[in-house]
Amino acid sequence: MDENIIPKKISSRQREITEQFLDELEKHLNDVLAGRETEMFEIRDFAERLHIHPRHLTNTVKLTTGKSPCDFFEEKILNAAKQMLEASEATISQIAFDLTYDPSNFTKFFKRFTGITPKQYRESFRLEKYSKKTEGLTK
Repeated sequence: MDENIIPKKISSRQREITEQFLDELEKHLNDVLAGRETEMFEIRDFAERLHIHPRHLTNTVKLTTGKSPCDFFEEKILNAAKQMLEASEATISQIAFDLTYDPSNFTKFFKRFTGITPKQYRESFRLEKYSKKTEGLTK
């Protein structure tokens, strides 16, 4: 018998845990953005909601997706930050607070993943949007 074959029952449970984690992550981020939550969850908080050990959650998500729970978390936060920077007139500090960051750490977080600051991102987005508008007028 091949030792690398995972029984279907275990495989199914791993996918279920991963899906539940992703659902809880989405709900939590929506609650944070809507102001219903003021603190960002940690992996242990998600594990507690799923009634499993944090290490089990981490190992299961990594096994089923190839990415850690933190990777998903950071990706969701980054996407939310980009949307807010693009669509909102809120200050970068306010966006940071909305995402439960202090402005300095938010800037470091954002720059680590994008290579530019939130301010630079917003300015380049607006410049590109403006260029497309004026390009349409000149044709």
